[in-house]
Amino acid sequence: MERHRLGVVLPALFQMKLPRSGREPDLLFVAPEHLYRLHPTHLEGPADLVVEIVFPGSDPRDRGEKFYEYQEAGIPEYWLLDPQSQWAEFYQRDERGRFQHAPPDPQGIYRSRVIPGFWLRVDWLWQDPLPSVDMILLEIGGEAYARRLIERLRERGWL
Repeated sequence: MERHRLGVVLPALFQMKLPRSGREPDLLFVAPEHLYRLHPTHLEGPADLVVEIVFPGSDPRDRGEKFYEYQEAGIPEYWLLDPQSQWAEFYQRDERGRFQHAPPDPQGIYRSRVIPGFWLRVDWLWQDPLPSVDMILLEIGGEAYARRLIERLRERGWL
């Protein structure tokens, strides 16, 4: 996000004001073209991507009430992550404005339609311990990230 100026990710307790309510998703992503709707205390209108972490008891609300509310509000991408059951569901809006299930590819990689170039190996979410940030960035960013990292180390005199 930071390197390529892809937008802003905000954690829970940041309100997203929708036509029928104010919601506080676990994570929300705002693309650069919608940053003008970002205020210090809330986002006016829908985020570009919403992530809800499913906890015991929240599943019916996340899959029901919020699902349809987010779809109606025009949120382009919605993720449901359940750490206890170790499952993830990804939804992307189709041309009719309805969420369609967008499964990971056969290698277990989910590619976001909303965040250019971003992908996620779903297994990473359930690893214990979680993979290191450096290992993930090296896998996602590949050689370009490795070169940037080496350049920064040289700038600091560590190489």
